Amino acid sequence: MVTVLLLPPNRDKRFVMDYALETSQQKEKLLKTIYTLQLKSTATLQTASPLLSSQRGMGMVTQHQVHQLADKAKSLCRDLDNIKNLLHYCQDNLVQQIPNPTGSRYGGVSGIHCSLDGSIYVTAESAPWVHVLSSTGQTLRSLPCWRTGKTSSTFLPEGVTVTRMGMVAVADMMNGAIWVFNPHTSPSKGEWIQIRKVGSPRGIGVDSMGKILVADYAQGQVHSFALDHAFKMLNIHSVPDLQGPRYVSPAPSGGFVVSEECGDVKVFTSSRKLLCSLSRKYGHQFGNPAGVCVDVDGSILVADEQRRTVHLFPEHGAPICLVSTGLRRPAGVACSSFGHLFVADTGENCIKAFKYCVRSPYGPASPRERRSDPSLTARQGLGFIPLQPR
Repeated sequence: MVTVLLLPPNRDKRFVMDYALETSQQKEKLLKTIYTLQLKSTATLQTASPLLSSQRGMGMVTQHQVHQLADKAKSLCRDLDNIKNLLHYCQDNLVQQIPNPTGSRYGGVSGIHCSLDGSIYVTAESAPWVHVLSSTGQTLRSLPCWRTGKTSSTFLPEGVTVTRMGMVAVADMMNGAIWVFNPHTSPSKGEWIQIRKVGSPRGIGVDSMGKILVADYAQGQVHSFALDHAFKMLNIHSVPDLQGPRYVSPAPSGGFVVSEECGDVKVFTSSRKLLCSLSRKYGHQFGNPAGVCVDVDGSILVADEQRRTVHLFPEHGAPICLVSTGLRRPAGVACSSFGHLFVADTGENCIKAFKYCVRSPYGPASPRERRSDPSLTARQGLGFIPLQPR
Protein backbone atom coordinates (compact mmCIF):
# COMPACT_ATOMS: atom_id res chain seq x y z
CA MET A 1 0.00 0.00 0.00
CA VAL A 2 1.40 3.38 -1.02
CA THR A 3 0.37 6.53 0.78
CA VAL A 4 0.48 9.76 -1.18
CA LEU A 5 0.69 13.01 0.76
CA LEU A 6 -1.00 15.86 -1.07
CA LEU A 7 0.27 19.34 -0.20
CA PRO A 8 -1.73 22.51 -0.76
CA PRO A 9 -0.79 24.21 -4.05
CA ASN A 10 0.40 27.33 -2.22
CA ARG A 11 2.66 25.38 0.16
CA ASP A 12 5.95 26.10 -1.68
CA LYS A 13 5.12 29.77 -2.02
CA ARG A 14 4.27 30.04 1.68
CA PHE A 15 7.53 28.28 2.55
CA VAL A 16 9.51 30.84 0.54
CA MET A 17 7.61 33.69 2.19
CA ASP A 18 8.16 32.20 5.66
CA TYR A 19 11.85 31.72 4.96
CA ALA A 20 12.17 35.31 3.71
CA LEU A 21 10.32 36.58 6.78
CA GLU A 22 12.54 34.56 9.12
CA THR A 23 15.68 35.85 7.38
CA SER A 24 14.39 39.41 7.57
CA GLN A 25 13.74 39.03 11.29
CA GLN A 26 17.24 37.63 11.85
CA LYS A 27 18.78 40.55 9.96
CA GLU A 28 16.79 43.01 12.03
CA LYS A 29 17.81 41.26 15.27
CA LEU A 30 21.49 41.29 14.30
CA LEU A 31 21.51 44.97 13.33
CA LYS A 32 19.53 45.91 16.45
CA THR A 33 22.00 44.02 18.67
CA ILE A 34 25.00 45.75 17.13
CA TYR A 35 23.27 49.14 17.33
CA THR A 36 22.38 48.58 21.00
CA LEU A 37 26.01 47.75 21.79
CA GLN A 38 27.13 50.88 19.99
CA LEU A 39 24.69 53.14 21.88
CA LYS A 40 25.45 51.59 25.27
CA SER A 41 29.24 51.78 24.84
CA THR A 42 29.03 55.40 23.66
CA ALA A 43 26.80 56.39 26.60
CA THR A 44 29.06 54.62 29.11
CA LEU A 45 32.16 56.26 27.63
CA GLN A 46 30.58 59.73 27.82
CA THR A 47 29.72 59.14 31.48
CA ALA A 48 32.90 57.39 32.60
CA SER A 49 35.47 59.62 30.93
CA PRO A 50 34.71 62.89 32.83
CA LEU A 51 34.23 61.04 36.15
CA LEU A 52 37.58 59.26 35.86
CA SER A 53 39.27 62.53 34.92
CA SER A 54 37.80 64.59 37.78
CA GLN A 55 38.23 62.28 40.78
CA ARG A 56 41.05 60.41 42.43
CA GLY A 57 41.01 56.64 42.28
CA MET A 58 38.43 54.35 40.71
CA GLY A 59 35.47 55.03 42.97
CA MET A 60 33.81 51.70 43.86
CA VAL A 61 35.02 49.92 40.72
CA THR A 62 37.28 47.02 41.69
CA GLN A 63 40.31 45.67 39.86
CA HIS A 64 38.48 42.38 39.29
CA GLN A 65 35.61 44.19 37.57
CA VAL A 66 38.03 45.99 35.25
CA HIS A 67 39.72 42.73 34.27
CA GLN A 68 36.36 41.05 33.83
CA LEU A 69 35.08 43.83 31.57
CA ALA A 70 38.31 43.81 29.55
CA ASP A 71 38.04 40.04 28.97
CA LYS A 72 34.38 40.33 27.95
CA ALA A 73 35.22 43.19 25.60
CA LYS A 74 37.92 41.10 23.88
CA SER A 75 35.51 38.21 23.48
CA LEU A 76 32.81 40.49 22.14
CA CYS A 77 35.19 42.10 19.68
CA ARG A 78 36.16 38.66 18.40
CA ASP A 79 32.49 37.78 17.98
CA LEU A 80 31.85 40.99 16.04
CA ASP A 81 34.88 40.33 13.83
CA ASN A 82 33.57 36.84 13.10
CA ILE A 83 30.12 38.16 12.23
CA LYS A 84 31.64 40.76 9.90
CA ASN A 85 33.81 38.14 8.17
CA LEU A 86 30.99 35.64 7.79
CA LEU A 87 28.89 38.33 6.10
CA HIS A 88 31.78 39.34 3.85
CA TYR A 89 32.74 35.89 2.53
CA CYS A 90 30.87 32.99 0.95
CA GLN A 91 31.58 29.27 0.72
CA ASP A 92 31.83 26.77 -2.16
CA ASN A 93 30.73 29.30 -4.79
CA LEU A 94 32.31 27.69 -7.87
CA VAL A 95 31.86 30.01 -10.84
CA GLN A 96 34.18 28.50 -13.45
CA GLN A 97 36.27 25.44 -14.22
CA ILE A 98 39.24 25.99 -16.56
CA PRO A 99 40.83 22.90 -18.18
CA ASN A 100 44.59 22.43 -18.08
CA PRO A 101 45.92 24.26 -21.20
CA THR A 102 48.55 21.54 -21.57
CA GLY A 103 45.88 18.84 -21.79
CA SER A 104 46.06 15.36 -20.30
CA ARG A 105 49.39 14.35 -21.83
CA TYR A 106 51.34 15.55 -18.78
CA GLY A 107 50.48 15.69 -15.09
CA GLY A 108 47.88 17.88 -13.46
CA VAL A 109 48.09 21.64 -12.93
CA SER A 110 50.16 22.61 -9.91
CA GLY A 111 51.62 26.13 -9.92
CA ILE A 112 49.45 29.23 -10.35
CA HIS A 113 49.88 32.99 -10.07
CA CYS A 114 47.39 35.83 -10.62
CA SER A 115 48.83 39.21 -11.61
CA LEU A 116 47.34 42.64 -10.95
CA ASP A 117 46.01 42.90 -14.50
CA GLY A 118 43.96 39.72 -14.03
CA SER A 119 46.21 37.39 -16.04
CA ILE A 120 46.68 33.84 -14.72
CA TYR A 121 50.02 32.03 -15.02
CA VAL A 122 49.86 28.23 -14.85
CA THR A 123 52.33 25.34 -14.69
CA ALA A 124 51.61 21.60 -14.72
CA GLU A 125 53.43 18.57 -13.36
CA SER A 126 56.08 17.27 -15.81
CA ALA A 127 55.07 19.81 -18.49
CA PRO A 128 57.76 22.10 -20.01
CA TRP A 129 55.40 25.05 -20.40
CA VAL A 130 54.15 28.18 -18.68
CA HIS A 131 50.69 29.12 -19.89
CA VAL A 132 49.32 32.65 -19.63
CA LEU A 133 45.52 32.82 -19.42
CA SER A 134 43.02 35.62 -19.34
CA SER A 135 40.76 36.00 -16.30
CA THR A 136 38.12 34.00 -18.20
CA GLY A 137 40.48 31.12 -18.97
CA GLN A 138 41.42 31.89 -22.57
CA THR A 139 45.02 30.99 -23.42
CA LEU A 140 46.84 34.20 -24.31
CA ARG A 141 50.29 32.73 -24.73
CA SER A 142 52.33 29.61 -23.96
CA LEU A 143 56.00 29.90 -23.08
CA PRO A 144 58.03 26.76 -23.88
CA CYS A 145 60.60 26.05 -21.16
CA TRP A 146 63.61 25.53 -23.40
CA ARG A 147 67.14 26.34 -22.31
CA THR A 148 69.65 27.23 -25.00
CA GLY A 149 73.43 26.85 -24.99
CA LYS A 150 75.90 24.05 -25.57
CA THR A 151 73.37 21.42 -24.51
CA SER A 152 69.88 22.61 -25.34
CA SER A 153 67.04 20.86 -23.51
CA THR A 154 63.74 21.46 -21.79
CA PHE A 155 63.17 22.02 -18.06
CA LEU A 156 60.10 21.51 -15.88
CA PRO A 157 58.78 24.53 -13.94
CA GLU A 158 57.20 23.96 -10.53
CA GLY A 159 56.07 27.29 -9.08
CA VAL A 160 55.55 30.45 -11.14
CA THR A 161 55.43 34.18 -10.39
CA VAL A 162 55.95 37.56 -12.06
CA THR A 163 58.82 39.86 -11.06
CA ARG A 164 58.50 43.58 -10.39
CA MET A 165 59.99 44.15 -13.86
CA GLY A 166 57.06 42.22 -15.32
CA MET A 167 58.98 39.06 -16.22
CA VAL A 168 57.92 35.48 -15.61
CA ALA A 169 60.06 33.58 -13.06
CA VAL A 170 59.83 29.85 -12.31
CA ALA A 171 61.31 27.32 -9.90
CA ASP A 172 62.89 24.27 -11.56
CA MET A 173 63.13 21.57 -8.90
CA MET A 174 64.63 18.87 -11.13
CA ASN A 175 67.65 21.00 -12.08
CA GLY A 176 67.72 22.96 -8.83
CA ALA A 177 67.51 26.29 -10.63
CA ILE A 178 65.57 29.56 -10.86
CA TRP A 179 64.74 30.80 -14.36
CA VAL A 180 63.53 34.20 -15.55
CA PHE A 181 62.02 34.74 -18.98
CA ASN A 182 63.65 37.71 -20.72
CA PRO A 183 61.38 38.84 -23.58
CA HIS A 184 63.87 41.42 -24.85
CA THR A 185 66.44 39.00 -26.31
CA SER A 186 64.37 38.67 -29.50
CA PRO A 187 61.23 40.48 -30.68
CA SER A 188 59.13 37.33 -31.04
CA LYS A 189 60.48 34.50 -28.84
CA GLY A 190 62.43 35.74 -25.83
CA GLU A 191 64.82 33.63 -23.79
CA TRP A 192 64.99 31.90 -20.42
CA ILE A 193 67.90 33.00 -18.24
CA GLN A 194 69.14 30.83 -15.37
CA ILE A 195 69.52 33.07 -12.33
CA ARG A 196 70.94 30.80 -9.65
CA LYS A 197 71.27 27.24 -8.47
CA VAL A 198 69.16 26.23 -5.45
CA GLY A 199 68.92 22.88 -3.69
CA SER A 200 65.37 21.87 -4.62
CA PRO A 201 63.16 24.90 -5.31
CA ARG A 202 59.39 24.32 -5.29
CA GLY A 203 57.47 27.50 -4.50
CA ILE A 204 58.36 30.94 -5.79
CA GLY A 205 56.96 34.43 -5.21
CA VAL A 206 57.81 38.12 -5.07
CA ASP A 207 57.57 40.13 -1.85
CA SER A 208 56.33 43.71 -1.42
CA MET A 209 59.88 45.04 -1.92
CA GLY A 210 60.26 43.26 -5.26
CA LYS A 211 62.59 40.53 -3.96
CA ILE A 212 62.20 37.01 -5.33
CA LEU A 213 61.24 34.40 -2.71
CA VAL A 214 62.14 30.74 -3.21
CA ALA A 215 61.02 27.80 -1.05
CA ASP A 216 63.92 25.31 -0.97
CA TYR A 217 62.26 22.02 -0.07
CA ALA A 218 65.24 19.72 0.65
CA GLN A 219 67.36 22.29 2.49
CA GLY A 220 64.42 23.55 4.55
CA GLN A 221 64.98 27.20 3.69
CA VAL A 222 63.37 30.20 2.05
CA HIS A 223 65.80 32.29 0.00
CA SER A 224 65.22 35.92 -0.94
CA PHE A 225 67.18 38.07 -3.37
CA ALA A 226 66.79 41.08 -5.62
CA LEU A 227 67.58 41.27 -9.33
CA ASP A 228 69.06 44.24 -11.13
CA HIS A 229 68.44 45.03 -14.81
CA ALA A 230 71.39 42.84 -15.79
CA PHE A 231 69.83 39.86 -13.92
CA LYS A 232 72.51 40.03 -11.25
CA MET A 233 71.44 38.87 -7.78
CA LEU A 234 71.65 41.34 -4.91
CA ASN A 235 71.04 41.15 -1.14
CA ILE A 236 70.80 37.36 -0.86
CA HIS A 237 69.34 36.09 2.42
CA SER A 238 68.03 32.74 3.67
CA VAL A 239 65.65 31.69 6.45
CA PRO A 240 66.63 28.19 7.75
CA ASP A 241 65.09 25.49 9.95
CA LEU A 242 61.86 24.97 8.02
CA GLN A 243 60.18 21.56 7.72
CA GLY A 244 59.71 20.84 4.01
CA PRO A 245 58.74 24.31 2.69
CA ARG A 246 56.50 23.98 -0.36
CA TYR A 247 54.77 27.21 -1.40
CA VAL A 248 55.67 30.81 -0.56
CA SER A 249 53.79 34.10 -0.86
CA PRO A 250 54.30 37.72 0.22
CA ALA A 251 52.81 38.49 3.64
CA PRO A 252 50.64 41.45 4.66
CA SER A 253 53.41 42.64 7.01
CA GLY A 254 55.91 42.97 4.17
CA GLY A 255 57.56 39.60 4.85
CA PHE A 256 56.40 36.24 3.54
CA VAL A 257 54.14 33.26 4.24
CA VAL A 258 55.42 29.71 3.70
CA SER A 259 53.64 26.36 3.90
CA GLU A 260 55.44 23.40 5.42
CA GLU A 261 54.70 19.86 4.30
CA CYS A 262 54.85 18.64 7.88
CA GLY A 263 51.67 20.46 8.77
CA ASP A 264 52.05 24.18 9.47
CA VAL A 265 52.07 27.60 7.81
CA LYS A 266 54.45 30.27 9.11
CA VAL A 267 54.53 34.03 8.67
CA PHE A 268 57.80 35.97 8.69
CA THR A 269 58.42 39.72 8.90
CA SER A 270 60.33 41.81 6.37
CA SER A 271 63.42 41.36 8.58
CA ARG A 272 63.02 37.55 8.21
CA LYS A 273 61.94 37.04 11.83
CA LEU A 274 59.19 34.55 12.66
CA LEU A 275 56.00 36.52 13.28
CA CYS A 276 53.61 33.66 13.95
CA SER A 277 52.52 30.13 13.16
CA LEU A 278 48.96 29.99 11.81
CA SER A 279 48.25 26.72 13.61
CA ARG A 280 49.16 28.30 16.97
CA LYS A 281 47.71 31.75 16.39
CA TYR A 282 44.32 30.48 15.21
CA GLY A 283 44.25 27.08 16.91
CA HIS A 284 43.83 25.48 13.49
CA GLN A 285 44.99 21.96 12.66
CA PHE A 286 46.34 21.49 9.13
CA GLY A 287 46.56 18.19 7.32
CA ASN A 288 49.02 18.86 4.52
CA PRO A 289 49.15 22.59 3.71
CA ALA A 290 50.03 23.36 0.10
CA GLY A 291 49.36 26.57 -1.83
CA VAL A 292 49.32 29.90 0.01
CA CYS A 293 48.43 33.42 -1.11
CA VAL A 294 47.41 36.77 0.37
CA ASP A 295 44.43 38.79 -0.85
CA VAL A 296 43.97 42.56 -1.12
CA ASP A 297 42.49 42.72 2.40
CA GLY A 298 45.63 41.15 3.88
CA SER A 299 43.99 37.80 4.67
CA ILE A 300 46.02 34.61 4.17
CA LEU A 301 44.49 31.79 2.10
CA VAL A 302 45.79 28.22 2.45
CA ALA A 303 44.95 25.08 0.47
CA ASP A 304 45.05 21.85 2.44
CA GLU A 305 45.93 18.95 0.15
CA GLN A 306 45.01 16.24 2.67
CA ARG A 307 41.72 17.76 3.87
CA ARG A 308 40.81 19.01 0.35
CA THR A 309 39.84 22.44 1.62
CA VAL A 310 40.83 26.08 1.35
CA HIS A 311 40.74 28.23 4.50
CA LEU A 312 41.01 31.98 4.88
CA PHE A 313 42.83 33.40 7.89
CA PRO A 314 41.74 37.02 8.47
CA GLU A 315 43.77 39.53 10.41
CA HIS A 316 40.99 39.64 13.00
CA GLY A 317 38.59 36.77 13.66
CA ALA A 318 38.49 33.00 13.33
CA PRO A 319 39.51 31.03 10.19
CA ILE A 320 36.84 30.63 7.52
CA CYS A 321 36.48 27.60 5.26
CA LEU A 322 36.03 29.03 1.75
CA VAL A 323 36.05 25.71 -0.09
CA SER A 324 34.79 22.66 1.81
CA THR A 325 33.88 20.34 -1.06
CA GLY A 326 34.61 19.65 -4.72
CA LEU A 327 38.42 19.49 -4.57
CA ARG A 328 40.39 16.29 -5.17
CA ARG A 329 43.98 17.43 -4.72
CA PRO A 330 44.37 21.19 -4.31
CA ALA A 331 47.88 22.48 -4.96
CA GLY A 332 48.66 26.11 -5.81
CA VAL A 333 46.21 28.93 -5.05
CA ALA A 334 45.97 32.55 -6.18
CA CYS A 335 43.41 35.30 -5.70
CA SER A 336 42.47 38.34 -7.74
CA SER A 337 41.61 41.84 -6.56
CA PHE A 338 38.01 41.19 -7.64
CA GLY A 339 37.31 38.58 -5.00
CA HIS A 340 38.03 35.46 -7.06
CA LEU A 341 40.02 32.50 -5.76
CA PHE A 342 41.82 30.27 -8.27
CA VAL A 343 42.71 26.75 -7.13
CA ALA A 344 44.97 24.45 -9.14
CA ASP A 345 43.25 21.10 -8.59
CA THR A 346 45.92 18.57 -9.57
CA GLY A 347 43.56 15.66 -8.96
CA GLU A 348 41.08 16.83 -11.61
CA ASN A 349 43.70 18.52 -13.82
CA CYS A 350 41.94 21.88 -13.95
CA ILE A 351 41.77 25.32 -12.40
CA LYS A 352 38.69 26.02 -10.31
CA ALA A 353 37.59 29.61 -9.85
CA PHE A 354 35.52 30.50 -6.77
CA LYS A 355 33.82 33.76 -5.91
CA TYR A 356 34.66 34.08 -2.23
CA CYS A 357 33.90 37.76 -1.52
CA VAL A 358 30.28 38.85 -1.31
CA ARG A 359 31.28 42.35 -2.38
CA SER A 360 34.22 43.69 -4.35
CA PRO A 361 37.09 44.51 -1.95
CA TYR A 362 37.54 47.87 -3.71
CA GLY A 363 35.02 50.28 -5.14
CA PRO A 364 34.94 51.20 -8.84
CA ALA A 365 36.63 54.51 -8.11
CA SER A 366 39.60 52.88 -6.44
CA PRO A 367 42.92 53.50 -8.22
CA ARG A 368 44.02 49.96 -7.39
CA GLU A 369 40.94 48.45 -9.02
CA ARG A 370 41.42 50.59 -12.12
CA ARG A 371 44.98 49.28 -12.36
CA SER A 372 43.65 45.74 -11.94
CA ASP A 373 41.08 45.99 -14.74
CA PRO A 374 40.98 42.51 -16.37
CA SER A 375 40.18 44.12 -19.71
CA LEU A 376 43.84 45.17 -19.85
CA THR A 377 46.11 42.92 -21.87
CA ALA A 378 48.53 40.63 -20.11
CA ARG A 379 51.57 42.35 -21.56
CA GLN A 380 52.50 43.68 -18.09
CA GLY A 381 53.45 40.14 -17.13
CA LEU A 382 55.38 39.38 -20.32
CA GLY A 383 57.63 42.36 -20.75
CA PHE A 384 55.23 44.11 -23.16
CA ILE A 385 55.17 41.32 -25.75
CA PRO A 386 52.04 41.52 -27.95
CA LEU A 387 49.93 38.53 -26.98
CA GLN A 388 48.13 36.39 -29.51
CA PRO A 389 45.87 33.43 -28.69
CA ARG A 390 47.33 30.10 -29.70
